[in-house]
Amino acid sequence: MIYGCIGEKLGHSFSKEIHNLLADYDYELCEVARDELADFATKRDFKAINVTIPYKEEIIPHLYFVDEHAREIGAVNTVVNRDGRLYGYNTDFYGMSALISHLGLELSGKKVAILGSGGTSKTAYAVARSLGAREILRVSRTAREDAIDYEMLYREHADTEIVINTTPVGMYPKADGLCLELDKFPRLLGAVDAVYNPLRTRFISKALELGIPAEGGLYMLVAQAVRASEIFLDTSYPEGTLDRVFREMVSRKENIVLVGMPASGKSTVGKLLSGKLSRPLVDTDELIVKAAGTDIPTIFSLHGETGFRDMESDAVRLASLEFGRVIATGGGAILRAENVRALKQNGRIYFIDRPLSELIPTDDRPLSSTREAIEKRYSERYELYLGAADVRVPVIGAASEVAETILENFRK
Repeated sequence: MIYGCIGEKLGHSFSKEIHNLLADYDYELCEVARDELADFATKRDFKAINVTIPYKEEIIPHLYFVDEHAREIGAVNTVVNRDGRLYGYNTDFYGMSALISHLGLELSGKKVAILGSGGTSKTAYAVARSLGAREILRVSRTAREDAIDYEMLYREHADTEIVINTTPVGMYPKADGLCLELDKFPRLLGAVDAVYNPLRTRFISKALELGIPAEGGLYMLVAQAVRASEIFLDTSYPEGTLDRVFREMVSRKENIVLVGMPASGKSTVGKLLSGKLSRPLVDTDELIVKAAGTDIPTIFSLHGETGFRDMESDAVRLASLEFGRVIATGGGAILRAENVRALKQNGRIYFIDRPLSELIPTDDRPLSSTREAIEKRYSERYELYLGAADVRVPVIGAASEVAETILENFRK
């Protein structure tokens, strides 16, 4: 390995993609067992590497030099081999600072709560202090000398203005986790999450629902990678490089999610988008049929609507954990808040709004098989579609025109 990243588990790392967008060196992901770290560091068979969980602290004794930020934080995430001597840096400090700036948050004079006690929490603490925070709280599951617990945070610090999550709560594959009850903090001005998989954790989604500026960890990940790559190559990238790579990563990772009434054209538009973007198309109704081994009318007959909705929630959850997909949902997927929440984790939701007069009842849709039924469903669900959607797409032409409208929006 010449350039790359070491860690214990790297199966879902974005680092290789990001570095490939920055420079034309070969960047490898290398999983290193804990008992292999010392041997790896001693051999020094690399030019430069990133270091991730759980070795950001354990790598330090093997280094010849550790820069100021890394010493202050007590963690190193970038190591350069210069003539056989290992130099350590912490570009997470730059990444966290860039994320806060990107979100437009002002920490000066603010009360900041940092959730977690690991290496990233130390980075967040150093950044908050450097940005002039008035008070910085460390929050852990159990109280100790340098940290309060969550009960104390709720009870005595409801005036917290900025929350930074550095815990793995809400991270893939346990994406249902919620690290904090945000509605207990009426003065909250911003929420930051170091987690980048999913793109929007429940913590971030809840903050956005409450109208609080919030952002997940992808921008931080890209920012620290840009700075690490500059250190790797002893260079400086042009202004705008960070935002360019971030936009490209969002474009690659974010799902296009289609919601709307039965017969609104979701599957047809989905196929067109899949072809234009060379992305896999996931139809949640097809996932349900495959899992059940029978068609949807039979599922309704055997298990009722509740049984079908349970299967639908399972299909939506599985589809939503993936990246870079076009997801066509069933007409009732938005009936459960948990489904909408899951779809928004990695996706942008488009409501294909076909006029009621153009919706044709069919026998394969048990709840919309007659004109009376489809009108009833339309009345019941229309506001739910609007509430779930990031973008409403009126259908005023052919499916190809709807697909182009979505593409134009998505590319922006």
